Formats: sequence, C-alpha cells, structure tokens
Amino acid sequence: MKQFLPISKEEIVERGWEQLDFLFVSGDAYVDHPSFGPAVICRVLEAQGYKVALLCQPRWDKPEYFAALGKPRLGVLISGGNLDSMLCRYTAAKNERSVDKYTAGGAVGRRPDHATAVYAQMVKKLWPDLPVIIGGIEASLRRFVHYDYWENRLLPSILESSGADLLVYGMGEKQVVEIADYLSGGASIEDMRYIRGTAYAADTLPEEEYVKLPGWKAIRDDKRFFAQAYHLQSREQDPFYGKPVVQRGQNKYIVQNPPVYPLTQEEMDAIYDLDYMRSWHPSYDAQGGVAALEEVQFSIVSCRGCFGSCAFCAIHAHQGRIIQARSHESILREAKILTKLPCFKGYIHDVGGPTANFRHTSCAKQLKYGVCRDRQCLFPSPCPNIDADHSDYIALLRKVRALPGVKKVFIRSGIRYDYLLADKKQEFLDELCRYHISGLLKIAPEHIAPPVLQRMGKPGKEVYVKFMRLFAQKNKELGLPQYLVPYFISSHPGCTLNNAIELAEFLRDIKHQPEQVQDFIPTPGSEATAMYYSGVDPKSGQSVFVARNPHDKAMQRALMQYKAPRNRQLVLEALQKAGRLDLIGSGPKCLLAEKQESGRRSGKPAEAARRPKRRF
Repeated sequence: MKQFLPISKEEIVERGWEQLDFLFVSGDAYVDHPSFGPAVICRVLEAQGYKVALLCQPRWDKPEYFAALGKPRLGVLISGGNLDSMLCRYTAAKNERSVDKYTAGGAVGRRPDHATAVYAQMVKKLWPDLPVIIGGIEASLRRFVHYDYWENRLLPSILESSGADLLVYGMGEKQVVEIADYLSGGASIEDMRYIRGTAYAADTLPEEEYVKLPGWKAIRDDKRFFAQAYHLQSREQDPFYGKPVVQRGQNKYIVQNPPVYPLTQEEMDAIYDLDYMRSWHPSYDAQGGVAALEEVQFSIVSCRGCFGSCAFCAIHAHQGRIIQARSHESILREAKILTKLPCFKGYIHDVGGPTANFRHTSCAKQLKYGVCRDRQCLFPSPCPNIDADHSDYIALLRKVRALPGVKKVFIRSGIRYDYLLADKKQEFLDELCRYHISGLLKIAPEHIAPPVLQRMGKPGKEVYVKFMRLFAQKNKELGLPQYLVPYFISSHPGCTLNNAIELAEFLRDIKHQPEQVQDFIPTPGSEATAMYYSGVDPKSGQSVFVARNPHDKAMQRALMQYKAPRNRQLVLEALQKAGRLDLIGSGPKCLLAEKQESGRRSGKPAEAARRPKRRF
C-alpha cells in the first residue's frame, strides 16, 4: 500500500522503525511528487531499502530542534528546497515576497536565509560525528566562491560556510545511492571522495590531475578573476572529459569531482515510476496545502538537461547539457495515473522539461565524447551536426492525447523556436498549433538587440521574427485564433539604455505590451551572474556594461511597459537621457505622447489659457 514518507515521530513509530537510516532536512514543505527534489531523493533511497524520513522547515534557533525525529544511523541529508532559499524569499528588487509557494498556506519566514548552510551548521553542532551531506539547487550552484546578489557580496563555497562533509551537485540520484551504500558498509567520508557529482573541502590538494581556479583572495582583490573562474570550471562540466576542479577557499581547498554520467532511459524510468502520492502531506490540509503543487500536479517530466545554454540560466549547470529522456511507456504510465486523480479534469498541463522539444541529445556523438567544450549547439546559429528532429516528441504526444480520459495535452515548458526551425521536416509547428495550445503560446526571445542577445547566448531578432510569421501563417491556415506571448528580460548584462529603447520600439511595432516584466536576477551559478559581478564576459574577457543602479534598472523595466501611466516619468527620463526626443510626441512611431496643458487640449494657445478671464 502506498503511503507518505514519515515527517513526524508518530509516523516513524507507526512503521515500526526504531531508528532512521537517513534524516532528510528540507527547507520546503513535503510534497510527494516527482517534480520536488526532496521527495525524489527520499523515494530513491526508500526503493533501495533505506529507512528515511523528512524533517521539513524546522526551527533553526537551537540545534535541539533537529533531533525531533531522532538521530539517524548513517547520516543527515540537507536541501534548502526546490529553489535557492534567497530567491524563494526575495524579489529582484530585494523586497521580501508576500507568498512562499513552497510552504503550506503560503506563509513566509519558515526557512532561514541560506537555509542549506544554516541547517548543516545546526546538525553539526547537534551530532558532530554524523556525516552531513548537502545537495539540491542551492548547494549545487553555490559550491564554488560565488556572488550573492541579495547581500551584494562575495561568499565562500557553501562547503566552507556550512561545515558539511560532502556536497552533491546536479540532480543527485546516482550519487546519493552510492553514498548510502558506502556508509551502510562502514566507509568513512574520506573513503568516498572520488564519487562523481560530488565536491568536498580539504586541507590538501588532490593527487590526480586537476584544473585550478582563481581562489578566494584573488577574486576578492580583482573581480575579473571571478569571470575567469566561472569560465574554467564551466569547461569541465562534462562527464566524459571533465577533470577535477580545485579552488582555494578562505581556509580550505574546494575539490569538485567530474560530473556524474547521464542517466540511462531505464534509470530515468525507474525514478519516475516510484510510488509518489502526488500530493502534499495531509498535515497541510488545514492550511490550504502547498501552492507550488498546483503548477505541476498534472504535468509530466519527459526529459532532463538543456543544450540551449542561455547565459542567464543555470539549468545546464545543474542538469547538464546532455539530454536524458524517459521512455514513452513510462510517460504513458504516469499519464494514466494522472487521469485517475480526483481533481483531474481531462487536461495534462505539460509534457516537457527545461526545454520541452529537446527529447534527445543534440548530436549522436555526445553519449561517447561529450558536448563540445568551446561551442554551443544552437548559438550563434544551429550547429551543422545538430539532430533537429521532433518525430519522437510528436509520436509521444500523439500517444498521450489518445489516452482515455485525456481531453487535451498542453505544452507549457519552454519551446526553443530556433531548434524548431532547424527541423527540416517542419511537422512539429503544425502539431503544436493544432493540438497543444489553447489560444496563447508563451515563448522566450528574451531580447532583440544584437549586443544583448550576444551576451545572453540567444538567437538573433530575425529568427524570432521568422518564427512569428510562420506561427501566424500556420494558425491562419488552421483557422485558429492563437497568439504568441513573448517574454523579455530587462537589465541583463550588456543591455544599455539604448538597447532597452530598441526593445521598446520592437514591442511598439508588434503591438505588444507585456503584463509582467522580468528584471534580471543574478542567481548563483550562471554565466550572466559572472558578468554582473565582474563586469567581464567570461568567454571573451571583454568588458560588459551592467545596469546595477536601481534607478537605471527601473528605467529599463519601465520602457518595456511604456504605455503604463505609472511609468510615464521614467520613460520620459530614459528617452531624454538617451537623446531620443524623436520618440516623444504624437507620431505613429512615438513611445510617449507629449504632456499637454489644458489650454492645448481645448485648442487654445497655452498663453491664452493662462490669462485671467475678463469680468463684466
């Protein structure tokens, strides 16, 4: 009989367990769904026969609170949650968010800033002899010296700040089973310092060949070394040729082993076929549940990894550039489970991944030799060797939407339109428009100014314009009133005020005003964050303009919504500062109408309007 994993002492007793093998401390509420990392890792360990329970969002002011479920036999696993804890709490403007979707009832303040490090410190105080292994997105992307945007300062590796014994980077299923098996066999942490996909802090350098990064002191004294460190370590993030990477921290050496090998299709299937309850723990019912589940409850993960490698995104640094996909059979099994859930109304919200239409490696050689070290698959244009073929994805979608009880299958995760256009068969666009959209398709060109797209690693404006035309033409052929909703980022490194105005003019020309604007957030682990902090492009070494001043960022953001009355003053200031007075007035190309006095509105000269009326 399927059941939730234990999250209380009472539930542990009900299972007849005297002691846990592993305690998993999570910064999120417990949602037993394959889109939530803590649930996946715990289910994987459970499938290997280990007794594991979750301690969710514990109080962190005293170590004793971490003993609520008892001392585990083998070790403590720690994750800050599905998002970096700082991103989960603060906006791009560094304001505290009003809702935490990963907490029951949306309550804020249930986890500390830098949750992974704080939890590890508390556990180490409580049980100094017990192995502490940290993982998840927060640990993964903060494993080297990194910049924290919200504190606006350089921070050491999370291995040093947390005191953890071992760090698992990436998705973690393979590593955690290997770690568990070694600990169960009596091995020490030192015995496991060769495991792929892990990193650790050491007093001495490793004996094998490694790549040396600029260290804490060098980066602290010269920000340009931060960009260099990012570039060097990013070149080794391939499981087939990557070398160990070493960086001198504040007091210790941070040693990263090469990445774990990609999961096979069978391994992917086994993970997603586990007995997830697909709901939040019942103890959260009284608080209204956990809102983050609503976004993914009827969605299916079909693949991992992304060879798009956008500079502002860290998914490829976390999941890798090599695509790993589930079998059709596994996905169909999950789809059938969804149709039987109480709240299912016939709509599967997504069948995708980081990029929905990446269902296989970008070229055949990657599973033998790895991805190209200094080249991208899609940027600046698709590689001649790219295998842009959507036939497998089309076949999968057809099978899912043919299932009894399924009315429609949407695609809501990202579509790379440049990859779609590179497919010579051009079948997918028809399939997409005909069956998998309901009026609107969200798409992410991110910008249209060439200098900004160059820094982003995104295709040129002309590629998006071509896709726009083909999309409109296809929907006209089908007789469907469907439209694109493009997403753009403001204040990305490399974006000047003139570039922002160029984007505003494009929005004017396509008659689109975005309802929401995404201001660039320098999250740890991305290439764009390296640019933001250092002012240098890690690949070229060239200086990069960065809008860091909040007012400059506000002007760029306002230009994307230039019609909004609240933005008038900022838009006016931006156009005046850039010398673009030609965009102020009444012409069809103007972004901002001239503010007229009441006399002008009535057709009277302004001076006459100000003269006092003659009394008789």
